[in-house]
Amino acid sequence: MKPDARRIEAFLADPGRTRGILLYGPDEGLVRERAEALVRLAAGSLDDPFRVSDLRRDQAAADPGLIAGEMAALSLTGGRRAVRLREATDGLAAAIEAALAVPGDTLLVVEAGELPARSKLRTLFERSPVAAAIPCYADAGATLRQVIASTLAEAQVTADPEAVAWLADHLGADRALTRAELAKLALQAGPGGRVTVAEARAAVGDHAGLGLEDALFAATAGEIAAADRALGLAFEEGAQPVQVVRAALRHMQRLHLALAEGLGALSPREAAARARPPVFFRHEGSWARALGAWTEDRAAAACDRLLAAERACKTTGAPDALIAARAVLDLARTARGAARERG
Repeated sequence: MKPDARRIEAFLADPGRTRGILLYGPDEGLVRERAEALVRLAAGSLDDPFRVSDLRRDQAAADPGLIAGEMAALSLTGGRRAVRLREATDGLAAAIEAALAVPGDTLLVVEAGELPARSKLRTLFERSPVAAAIPCYADAGATLRQVIASTLAEAQVTADPEAVAWLADHLGADRALTRAELAKLALQAGPGGRVTVAEARAAVGDHAGLGLEDALFAATAGEIAAADRALGLAFEEGAQPVQVVRAALRHMQRLHLALAEGLGALSPREAAARARPPVFFRHEGSWARALGAWTEDRAAAACDRLLAAERACKTTGAPDALIAARAVLDLARTARGAARERG
């Protein structure tokens, strides 16, 4: 089965008597986090030798009956068992199908990387009445902001809205990395502390990926070569195409708001300080150049193009990294042309 995307978290919290759950996708940290939560839910812990069997792909490949045998095993101490299979591929689909047919209530948790729509594993779990396939994509938008808020709240730490917005732009490529960076930030703030955007910048590495903010500031300033270099680095460090487009849209919306408020008439430092959220000092020059190049109408039109690019990343089947790169470089070319017009 394929649970509705809006119900995935509820399903994972209570999968009932589902026999098998496939967790797949580009966010390895989220795959691992969800797998561990499911194993704990079924067996009470991750390392109970009587109730948990942790298998690797090479073990299962060497012994086609291993998974089914573990699914048939009974716990000597009582309670439900869990079988965890890591790094699964389509080559194990037949063995997994046989294991799901074994009578009992043992839960099979299968971890995999990115799988195409026609993957044997995805097809098996999506069509099975006793199993489910759960995609694990990089956190973004409201989901990422919720992860940020809840993780900090668990440490009794709050964050200014501007800090949350900045964190949402610089985290999210991997759930495990996101939580690790937030834990570091919470430790620095301490229980009862409050995180400002400056503290977030100082404490958190850029895992959305590195260079994305540089790419966007360079693009809106018309610096095509610099934007291209920084964007390439961002992709190399793990930035996801949809995240890139969404970050570009938020950046353009901030620029549009600044233009509407007349910040272009201020000094570079004052224009950076009065932006919402404020612009980091090393981007003051690019921000000032962007304010001088863009108009409200051009910025609004660019936002519309970015919305179209986001939809294209999700629906057209075209290479999403290429769509995202073209969207960002389109901003750079637009800014360059506008700057030339103004002389």
